[in-house]
Amino acid sequence: ALWPTRKTEAWKYTPLLPLQHDNPSRWATVNNCAWQEAIDPIAVDATRLVFINGHFRPEHSSELPAGVVRFSTADSAQQQLIAKHLGQVMDSSLHLFGALNDALLVDGILIHVPRGQKLDKPVYVVNVATPETQPALSNQRLLVVLEDNAEAELIEHYVSGDEQQNLFVNSQTEVVVGNNAQMQHYRINLEQEDLLHVGGIHVDLHRDARFLGFTLAQGSRLKRIDYHVNHRGEGAHLGLNGVYLPRNKQLIDYHTNVEHRVAHCTTDEVFRGIIGDSAKAVFNGRIHIHQDAQKTFAEMSNRNLLTSPTAEINTKPELEIYADDVRCGHGATIAQLDETSIFYLQSRGVTREEAIRMLSFGFINELLNEVPEQAIQDYLRPRLTTLFGQTDEKLGHMNYE
Repeated sequence: ALWPTRKTEAWKYTPLLPLQHDNPSRWATVNNCAWQEAIDPIAVDATRLVFINGHFRPEHSSELPAGVVRFSTADSAQQQLIAKHLGQVMDSSLHLFGALNDALLVDGILIHVPRGQKLDKPVYVVNVATPETQPALSNQRLLVVLEDNAEAELIEHYVSGDEQQNLFVNSQTEVVVGNNAQMQHYRINLEQEDLLHVGGIHVDLHRDARFLGFTLAQGSRLKRIDYHVNHRGEGAHLGLNGVYLPRNKQLIDYHTNVEHRVAHCTTDEVFRGIIGDSAKAVFNGRIHIHQDAQKTFAEMSNRNLLTSPTAEINTKPELEIYADDVRCGHGATIAQLDETSIFYLQSRGVTREEAIRMLSFGFINELLNEVPEQAIQDYLRPRLTTLFGQTDEKLGHMNYE
C-alpha cells in the first residue's frame, strides 16, 4: 500500500499533513497522570479491559473470562486461532494503516466465543490517551472470532482528558462472524481534538450471520474511520448506524465499503452528521453488489446538517451493481436548519441559540434512541447535551425530522 496523497481518491478530502507534521517516531509510554479523575467510563456491567496509550493495564481491568486473552499470553490452541484469522479479514495490501498496524504489532486482544455459546457480559475496551513529552504512536489490535451460533457484544471506547494530546492512534479490529452468529458492536471516539486517530473495523459475515454496529465520533486534527464488511454467506445481514459531530476546525472522515459477494444478503446503513463552525466532514459509503449476489437488499442513507456558513461536508454514497435481481437504494442530503422550525420554537419563548441547539440534537436523537445498550445511551446523552450547550431537560428525547 502506497502513502496516500490528495490524488488518491480514498484520501482526496483528508490530508495527512498533521501526521506528517507530528511525525511520531516513538512508542507511547504508560502514563497514569490521574487519568481516572479525567475519564468517565461507561457505566455498563461488562468485562472491562483498560489500555493507557496502547498498553494493557491489568490493575485497572476486570479478570478476563475464558476466551478473552492477550495475544502474548494465549495458549497453544488460542495461538493457532490467532494465526488462522489474524490479518485474514483485513486486506493489508489495500490499506496502508492496516499494513502499518501489522508491521508494528506487538500485542493485541483475542475475543473467541465457541460454537453455540454467548458471552455472559459485554466486553468493554477502554482506550485512554494521555499526553506525551513528544509526539508518540499507539498501535492497537483486536481480533474477534464468533463460531457458529455464537453471540457477543463489544464496546470500543476511545477517550482522553481535556489536556492537549500529541498521540497518533492506529486501531484495527477484525471480526469473524460464523454461521448464524451475531455480533453487537459499538465504537465511541471522544478524544481531545489534537489527537490523531486512524481506525478500521473489518468484518467477515458467514451464512445467516448478523453484525449490528453503532459508531459515534467527534472530530480532531485528523480522524479517519473505515468499515469494511464482506458478505461471504447467504442470509447475512449488516446493520450500521453512525453519527459524527465535528466542530471548531476539526476533521472527521468515515469511509464504509460493503462487499455483497453472495445471494440473499441485506445491508441497512444510516449515517448522520452535524458539522459546525469551520469543521470539515467526509462520508464515502460504497456498496458493491457482485454478479452472484442476486436477491440482495441494500439501503444506505447519509444526512448532514451544517450549522455554520463555514462548515463543510463532502459526501459520496456509491452503489456498484453487477446483479440484475436486487433492491438497492442510496441517498445523501446536505441541509441547514429550517428557519420555520426555528421561528416556531422562538414563538414558544425559546431563544434562537437554544432553538438551533434543540433542532441539532433532534437531528441525531433518532439514531441514539435505536442504540440497544441503554448504558451507552445514558453515557452519551449528557455529553452531547454539553456539546450542544443545552440542559437535559430541554434536549430530552425530542425528535425533529
